[in-house]
Amino acid sequence: MSKIITAPEAAKLIKDGATVGASTQGLAGWAEEVAIAIEERFLQTGHPRNITLVHSCTCGDYKKRGSTHLGHEGLTKRLICGHTLTSANMIKLIEQNKIECYLLPQGVICQLWRAIAGKKIGVITSVGLGTFVDPRIDGGKITSITHEDLVKVIEIEGQEQLLYKPFPIDVALIRGTVADENGNLTMDNESVIMEALPLAMAAKNSGGIVIAQAHNLAMKNTLNPKNVKVPGTLVDYVVIAKPENHHQTQQTYFNPALAGQIRVPLTGIPALPLDARKIIGRRAAMELLAGNIINLGVGIPAVIPSVIAEEGLTGEVTTTTELGVFGGVPTIGLDFGGALNAEAMIEHASMFDYYDGGGLDVAFVGLAQVDEKGNVNVSRFGKRVAGPGGFINITQSSKKVVFCGMFSLGSEEVVENGELKITKEGTGKKFVKAVEQITLSGDYAKRRGKPIPFVTERGVFILENGKLVLVEIAPGVDLERDILGMMDFKPEISPELKSMDKALFQPNWGRLSETLFNRKDSEIVEEVAATL
Repeated sequence: MSKIITAPEAAKLIKDGATVGASTQGLAGWAEEVAIAIEERFLQTGHPRNITLVHSCTCGDYKKRGSTHLGHEGLTKRLICGHTLTSANMIKLIEQNKIECYLLPQGVICQLWRAIAGKKIGVITSVGLGTFVDPRIDGGKITSITHEDLVKVIEIEGQEQLLYKPFPIDVALIRGTVADENGNLTMDNESVIMEALPLAMAAKNSGGIVIAQAHNLAMKNTLNPKNVKVPGTLVDYVVIAKPENHHQTQQTYFNPALAGQIRVPLTGIPALPLDARKIIGRRAAMELLAGNIINLGVGIPAVIPSVIAEEGLTGEVTTTTELGVFGGVPTIGLDFGGALNAEAMIEHASMFDYYDGGGLDVAFVGLAQVDEKGNVNVSRFGKRVAGPGGFINITQSSKKVVFCGMFSLGSEEVVENGELKITKEGTGKKFVKAVEQITLSGDYAKRRGKPIPFVTERGVFILENGKLVLVEIAPGVDLERDILGMMDFKPEISPELKSMDKALFQPNWGRLSETLFNRKDSEIVEEVAATL
């Protein structure tokens, strides 16, 4: 029997109440052609109904693609994912309390596929302790109609851990570039490999089915076996997609550089303007050492590679993405997740094995909301629900975490004569009495015993022993008016409070190599501690 079917035929295979797992980042890895057919079938017939959708990363383009096809009341009953902000319809269902929703760490979900495949007890990890995922807080539950406990606190060998419980997968939706007639699947043109293989194994060992979307069809027995990322034995059905339904990223149909097929020149990248974001990127980069392996979050952390390039030091550190990419220049915005001129790509879950074990030297992450206990929120703001993505894994496991962000919401600044001038004060505070959701636990960070820098354009704080301490202030900034007056709590002020390096505020910096090559990480920590 042929494994090649149409998307409408694939949609009919999904039964009411099925648990559907997907391998996706934005639109990378997402079976868009199949999702369209599922939506059309539901709108025409009312089936499938009450499915559970599970995916580790985000899924959508903020508009009409991705899991927003499945975001209809009655179609999806439960959503379990790491990030949902890119799916417009899912966000509406969450805000209207019409769907059960769990937001769990991205790395845990992609590792959970392997636990399900191996019929393990689940994923046992410290990732999530003290955060909103901890069942003693919210258990990852987002809506009031969400009741079942998917996370449990356990103790093993005297250590407190979280157990993320497994569940059977009825349908796996995966994607690749070329499928042969036997269902063997390659990832030749994909921007990332994702977790198609462990997800397919999870479905098969659950007694479920695997539906693979491919861009092209090949004759059986013609693919190089080393290029096959999912064996045909694990694939039940193949849907060949229209080109418009097989994007590499949220905005790019195909770029051979993202697939690692060509290397593009990166010289001649225009310098960033001298503004507050660049100041933050420069100061954050001072936390680096030559040879570091790093991860960059979205937003201002994405400025750091440009800063390093301007200093002529590209290649002195290795950038990675949680999707499994080593080296090159990470793509940003709607191309996030991949990289230009990458050196290697591995599977999603394997990258989180590396991260969780402390493989990252430095993680640069965004700064959204911080409270007086050192808790950080990047996952929920009022009705606006985003999810943690890989943030919890990364911040709890990296050797050093550097938060990078504007000091307040909506402020406007200029850099003049080596000083920062605030031309318009912000409309919202980021340093608040209590965060709306705990994505990083200040108490957990305290137990780790490592200082955490918070780099803003107005000053630098560190989280030390559960207290936020101001250690540097930008030239031109008034302590009382511009910093303390825009915080809902008063931080500790270092008795040795000093000015941020004035060279950071000059058109040409030229001093990154001093910190990159001439200082040891222990010396940096000792310097900071000496100011307290």
